[in-house]
Amino acid sequence: MDLALLRTFITVHRAGSFTRAAALLGLSQPAVTSQIRTLERQLGRPLFLRQARGVTPTTIGDELAHKAAPHLDALVEIAETGLDEHSSLRTLHLAGPPEFTAERALPALTRLTDGLGQGLTLRASFGDADVILDGLGAGHHDLAITTARPRGALLTATPLCDEEHILVAASRWASRVGSGKLRRKGAQALRNLPVVEVHESLPFVSRYWASVFDSRPAASGTVIVPDLRAVLACAAMGAGLAVLPRYLCAAALERGDVVALHDPAVPPLRTYFLVVRTGTLAMPHIARAHEWLLRAAMDWE
Repeated sequence: MDLALLRTFITVHRAGSFTRAAALLGLSQPAVTSQIRTLERQLGRPLFLRQARGVTPTTIGDELAHKAAPHLDALVEIAETGLDEHSSLRTLHLAGPPEFTAERALPALTRLTDGLGQGLTLRASFGDADVILDGLGAGHHDLAITTARPRGALLTATPLCDEEHILVAASRWASRVGSGKLRRKGAQALRNLPVVEVHESLPFVSRYWASVFDSRPAASGTVIVPDLRAVLACAAMGAGLAVLPRYLCAAALERGDVVALHDPAVPPLRTYFLVVRTGTLAMPHIARAHEWLLRAAMDWE
């Protein structure tokens, strides 16, 4: 059986689409379709059911993918890394949200570039979850960090860590609200306060309100800036209340630049995932970075 046909088959199986598989393989869609038809003729059985959007593997297709994928992944590893003693000198292309990647992931991964024999070079890019996952699926990134778990077989996600969200503001707003008033009135006590957020839709504040107060925020954004570090800086200067990850505002809380307005019994959490294209953890440089981040996350609050 032609290994090129198997590689195309596995890519289609993981991508769930001839179109996406063609982009990943650098082939035209007719070429991918022709290769799959050739493999189906050789096997005498259909491997995919054509749907309005993409394809669904048949039982035979799933069985073949289960048997063939690990061996093809191993061959890809050999082809990618070679047999040279310096094959570990690889570039890792990492993508993630700017704040978490800058504050958490990059400081952890740069230890792999310290010249002590790890042999990793690093390139990072930032974006939102949809853009990052599309880029990962298209082969632009090796490893992604997102707060969205991808669907389908093309990408594989591993939970990395949870982040706690805190409602904070400068001390003058805290004295105006008062903890007793907040306990009695809940979200009503915050109704007329200005808000600092990353988007007009108030994603962090809305998630906090839904989780803690079982309601929607009544305020609109006073300051909208697309970076949580800038949100923290504006909140510290008194621009309004903000909802921020604890890791990002812990030092500011300790200094008194901002104060926590509320201490709910169950604080809102958001999960981060490490995401790779299925099968690429067979490549040593990706596996090393993946494992390193999982270990580092054990020490993160």
